[in-house]
Amino acid sequence: MIEKILVPNIGDFKNVEIIEVLVNSGEKIKKGDPIVTLESDKSSVEVPSTHDGTIDKVKIRIGDKVSEGDLILTINPEKAIIEKKEVKEIKEPVKNQSRKRSEVTSIIKKVASSGIVGASPNVMRFARELGVDLSKVQGSGRDGRVLEIDIKDHIKSSNNLPSPKKAMLEESPYSHSEFGDVKVDKIPRIKRLSGPHLVNAWSTIPHVTQHDEIDVTEMETFRKNLTDLNTKEKIPITPIAFIIRALVNAMQKYPNFNSSIDPKKEEIIFKKYFHIGIAVDTPHGLMVPKIRNVNNKDLLTISKELRKISKECKELKIDKKEFFGGSMTISSLGGIGGSFFTPIINPPEVCILGVGRTENKQVFINGKFQRRMMMPISLSYDHRIIDGAEAARFCQDLKTSLGRNFAFKLAI
Repeated sequence: MIEKILVPNIGDFKNVEIIEVLVNSGEKIKKGDPIVTLESDKSSVEVPSTHDGTIDKVKIRIGDKVSEGDLILTINPEKAIIEKKEVKEIKEPVKNQSRKRSEVTSIIKKVASSGIVGASPNVMRFARELGVDLSKVQGSGRDGRVLEIDIKDHIKSSNNLPSPKKAMLEESPYSHSEFGDVKVDKIPRIKRLSGPHLVNAWSTIPHVTQHDEIDVTEMETFRKNLTDLNTKEKIPITPIAFIIRALVNAMQKYPNFNSSIDPKKEEIIFKKYFHIGIAVDTPHGLMVPKIRNVNNKDLLTISKELRKISKECKELKIDKKEFFGGSMTISSLGGIGGSFFTPIINPPEVCILGVGRTENKQVFINGKFQRRMMMPISLSYDHRIIDGAEAARFCQDLKTSLGRNFAFKLAI
């Protein structure tokens, strides 16, 4: 008799994504063996088998959304397997059994040499945080799956972690609670996902950050006085829209800023498209969606899209694909405060522009001090492809586009 394995009670969660399918049709499993991994916004959960037996059909795939009671797979109970196995052993010649054993051994060797490793999401995250290559860890779990204890044993035996990772392992001899009251929370999911990406970017890319100020007095006057000629209503356009257009103008002159590096092939990929990433501060963490083909859009359209993607990020309604395929990123702290900082490059991009809060300053011009609106910028770039002189020229181009020679009046 065929048995059904359903999604168990997973609390109030619905439409939880399947991120890993751990079994295949025809595979023999035991009660309690993990069969799929579900991931919600808060945690990853492995669903175990409720029966011993052989899998009949797997009814789900990676990426599917499931809720309590949904069908995962069907299984032949253990009794049917034993009877089938006994009949097979009577009919099958010894020669065929030996041949099949050699075939299985060959497959195992191929899988081992390919570097494919089975591990749960929690174990994968644990390995990433410690900088351990899972393909080099000997798994002790079912079918060679890597467990957390295997990673700890690998660290003890090899003792070859890079010094930054070793520093992460060092613990204080005292707990935080010994010095006062504390509160312990889980790291938010978005920050857990972005953390390893940021560590990798900072440790593998030779960052150089150039700081400068742009006189945006004329630009701000123009922006704040934009009105509809018919309704006489003010046209709201964010300063970021002007910066995006200025970036496109500069990238067209300096194509290295719109490129990516392929270190394995020792090649540079020059992009013909202009997709600008915008760092959006949300309650869930920092997100960087892209505004596509900004070279073909006017300031009003760009400003509307900025408001739209910001709202979608905060409501977690944006498509995951929108976080990939960028040319360059803008990280603006102008709405919060501060001036200069060192933004981390978002690979595979090769540069990022940090923007601080615009302030009124006294600037010495033509022999006298004048009150001007100065916008601080911080340009971080990958020194493997962009040198200091080119970065300085790029910043000068931005100053020309956004500064006193303001030329955006025809870009609306």
